[in-house]
Amino acid sequence: MGIFKTLLGGKPRWENESHDLYETVVAQARQEAFYLRGRVADSIDGRFDLVVLHAFLLFRRLGRIGGEALDLSQKTFDLMFADFDGCLREMGVSDMGMAPKIKKMAKAFFGRIQAYDGTLDTPDALSDALARNLYRGKMDDPAVLRAMVAYVRAQAALLDAQEDAALMQGRLRFSAPEL
Repeated sequence: MGIFKTLLGGKPRWENESHDLYETVVAQARQEAFYLRGRVADSIDGRFDLVVLHAFLLFRRLGRIGGEALDLSQKTFDLMFADFDGCLREMGVSDMGMAPKIKKMAKAFFGRIQAYDGTLDTPDALSDALARNLYRGKMDDPAVLRAMVAYVRAQAALLDAQEDAALMQGRLRFSAPEL
């Protein structure tokens, strides 16, 4: 039914939901507080790292639902990397240079996911992972790092409390970063 729905003008399953989820992830990652008070570099790398951090929280939550949520997670992941591809093209990366850049981004993405996975219950481990990845080893203010750890843990708890059905419908909520 999916292809017929597409041919008749409808959108494939999960397209609207994945778009809404990804849009929420990006909007949260673009919050000014991360760059000002949270001291994340306002650069391509800093923005990438914040998107990845919030995508990790989303994918972790969808993984806990399982079943069809894994399809939605994959669709959202695919959309995220299509967006990364589009951004690189807008910055002038040629077709020849695209594959190595996307491969490098994918490696960075999976490395960060692996670094964050399992750290939410251990603030020191999460702090180390954030210092290495989000701050690229350049965070010298323990108070800022503690605030970011508290933020990430609070967001994970907030996502855990959100209804499965709402997430499956593309409705995702983050709270404002209080850093």
